Amino acid sequence: MDLSKYKNVTYLDHPLLKHKITKLRDKNTPTNEFRTIVKEIAFIEGYEALRDLPTHLREVETPIEKTMQPSVSRKGICFVPILRAGLGMEDGMLELVPGATCGHIGLYRNEETHEPVEYYCKLPDDIANRHIYLIDPMLATGGSACGAVDILRRHGAKQISFICIIAAPEGVARFCEAHPDIPLYVGALDRELNDKAYICPGLGDCGDRIFGTVNKPHS
Repeated sequence: MDLSKYKNVTYLDHPLLKHKITKLRDKNTPTNEFRTIVKEIAFIEGYEALRDLPTHLREVETPIEKTMQPSVSRKGICFVPILRAGLGMEDGMLELVPGATCGHIGLYRNEETHEPVEYYCKLPDDIANRHIYLIDPMLATGGSACGAVDILRRHGAKQISFICIIAAPEGVARFCEAHPDIPLYVGALDRELNDKAYICPGLGDCGDRIFGTVNKPHS
């Protein structure tokens, strides 16, 4: 599958990011360590995804003199994890911008159709005035990501970016075809989806591994 035609995708290639994703893939990585690594990866990816944040000048006084220096307005940022696995990335993002607002979208995947079903949505009232950073560890079929974007736009969101840790080519293609105007940040591009729509080689069910709800990841 040729993904080079999609210009809104950024594939992140920092060595530390690759190293941490490799640890996530390991089926023997315990829940507490897995959860910590997801948070660390979110911090690294967020650092890259937020590099174009607008700044304004404000006056500060150094030990030497007063000066006008750049500052980020935290009021214009909103992180929106897709429940439940996206919660694992939320704290990493908030370490970057502690004053940012958070919204939450709850979706689950219908195991027969593999399409998303909405069950929860709580967003800030002024969503139209914020840059929304949608976060979810996995971009598999692309159904949940596209569904979440549709929800955000229905509530008035105008500026959206999407950040994931691992993506399948099928998910990247579907997302970019549906939303070519939305920047997509990918930590690792995997080979394909299997017949159960799991990413291969992937890392199993990320939500289960973050919250320890199964003894071992799905194969």
